[in-house]
Amino acid sequence: MSTAPLLIEVLSEELPPKALQRLSESLGEHLRTGLTTAGFVAVDAPSHINFATPRRLAVRYPQVLDHQEAREVMRKGPSLQAGLDAAGKPTPALAGFARSCGVDVSALERIQDGKAEYFAFRSRKPGESLDDHLATLLADALKKLPIPKVMRWGAGEAQFVRPVHGLVMLHGKRVVPGSVLGIESGRSTRGHRFQGKSPIEIAHADSYEALLEDEGKVIANFATRRADISRQLDAHARELGAILSDPEGLLDEVTALVEYPTVYVGRFDAEFLQVPQECLMLTMRQNQKYFPLLDASGNLLSAFLIVSNMRLADPANVVNGNQRVVRPRLADARFFFDQDKKTPLEQRLVELERMVYHNKLGSQRQRVQRLRSVGAFIAEKLGVDAMIVDRAALLCKADLATGMVGEFPELQGIMGRYYATHGGDAPEVGQAIEEHYRPRFASDALPERGASAAVALADKLDILVGIYGIGLVPSGDRDPFALRRHALGVLRILVEYEVPLGLYDLLVKARDGFDAAVGLSESVAFDLVGFIMDRAIGYFRDLGYSVEEIDSVLDLYRQHDLPIDQLVPRLEAIKRFRTLPEAASLIEANKRSRNIVAKEKVADTAHAVAPKLLTEAAEQSLHAALCEVRPNVQAHMEAGRFAEALQALSRLRDPVDRFFTDVRVVVPDEALRNNRFALLNQLNHLLNRVANISRLPA
Repeated sequence: MSTAPLLIEVLSEELPPKALQRLSESLGEHLRTGLTTAGFVAVDAPSHINFATPRRLAVRYPQVLDHQEAREVMRKGPSLQAGLDAAGKPTPALAGFARSCGVDVSALERIQDGKAEYFAFRSRKPGESLDDHLATLLADALKKLPIPKVMRWGAGEAQFVRPVHGLVMLHGKRVVPGSVLGIESGRSTRGHRFQGKSPIEIAHADSYEALLEDEGKVIANFATRRADISRQLDAHARELGAILSDPEGLLDEVTALVEYPTVYVGRFDAEFLQVPQECLMLTMRQNQKYFPLLDASGNLLSAFLIVSNMRLADPANVVNGNQRVVRPRLADARFFFDQDKKTPLEQRLVELERMVYHNKLGSQRQRVQRLRSVGAFIAEKLGVDAMIVDRAALLCKADLATGMVGEFPELQGIMGRYYATHGGDAPEVGQAIEEHYRPRFASDALPERGASAAVALADKLDILVGIYGIGLVPSGDRDPFALRRHALGVLRILVEYEVPLGLYDLLVKARDGFDAAVGLSESVAFDLVGFIMDRAIGYFRDLGYSVEEIDSVLDLYRQHDLPIDQLVPRLEAIKRFRTLPEAASLIEANKRSRNIVAKEKVADTAHAVAPKLLTEAAEQSLHAALCEVRPNVQAHMEAGRFAEALQALSRLRDPVDRFFTDVRVVVPDEALRNNRFALLNQLNHLLNRVANISRLPA
């Protein structure tokens, strides 16, 4: 039994570039799991190396056994009750089990499993060869890859994401025999289609990467190839005195399209720079996979970078070819822009009447009217210019009817700003039109304060209420309308801009904008508060708060429509409260008192306490302390000094401790019992003004 590196390579036709890295990582992990489970790779063995190019998925494991270690196998048979009769003789069931093991009953042993005792047989199974298992393990790993749609090729029955033409299974110097996807294993691979050698014979698994690069002109390691492209892009940008525009967004895809990358500089006519640069950049990136270049002020240059799959001494043909290809793309963008400018945005509102937003929620024009209504409500509450908000809400979807957005949906909002400004609208209107889609993703910038934030809130609230209200609730990984993202967007705007509005009121206002015939769920506003608060957990964890602290504050927000701008101050207050020496005692008292009233099914109301019924010194002391502390806590709460309110509550620790030590709450006398329940309810209400502290660990 010996170890050697194991190389697996599946050679295919061009793999989907956006999925290449994920397929590569998945293959490496699934196959490693199979090899480890089968006993060919140790659990603590060094990590494997993934390789991925447009035409191959490969992986190398540094230490793989050629044979499994011999292992003990135990077969469990009948229980003692089923295996022995009343006289203690073997039953037919036990005799049959022994025969199946090839031994006499006397060779069986007894084992304890839970409360029962069983007969069992232990044997040693010799280790099997890697040759007996590898093809099956690889086939199983390939079936587990995240491939949404497989294809078949030729006359065989094999299925994979693309037709497969080669298979390498090399253990050290030795080919491991086997067939996967209808291909027999070997040691032969192929290099670059035009610049590399084919076939290439791999002498040893460890020589794979260097051999492919030297003879095949293929950089097999995805990360190495990506770093090489990034280095070349940076070097060319520096030479041109330019800045790369968001290279990370395209780098992975381009890396998955080439095997032997070289970066060249291309240029286009400067006259195209009259078109909004977002249009030109998008068509270059999306259609041609070029990297646009910006000057120091962020303005687009008439030069771009090409990542070619050819390393040539004279790249003139490659560069000229790419420059010829990009020109008609840029010309199309200029045509759409020039045509769109001929029709003012407001005149396109008629077209929105024919554009269905959702078959149950009406047209885009109806949606615009709802956004105007909610936007006006938000503008009034925040003191924002209502005319700017109304104009932006009216026009914010009009660019959906333009040729440019029809061709490039990613430009919605951006083109609306250009067309609004061209039509004479105030810059603030154009800005709000563009930014009302923000944040588009978790780490995206927020819309600017004021009109932009108001329209953005209106837009996201309308989406949440409408889509959620007709029952299209996200489940598992499915969220086709991105409700989770919109919920987080609403939360971020309200929290980060410290908007003093309640979430429930905003959702009710958005719900009221829908026609009754739509049939929204009656509880949609209440349900969405919980949905958005669930999104808040991860958001606040990223800000450094513990799950318990978040849960204690959000529990209050699920029950009451509190201003969102108080969320972070309440979290900060709870964080400070937990450091107080009195905190644990008050938390425990809150838990205990809530448990008592819950067990006795006492209504959670703050009924007045009758002082004349306070017969015990400890309850009199607690009532006096509550009366003394309550005004101070109330003053701090009204001023938003939540940490100070909790600090004031710390004075209750001693009377609370004495109460639970000396006073029996549930007594036969109904009047005394109810009075003590009222005292506990008052204590709970006061302790939970900032957050539900019973959710905190004591």
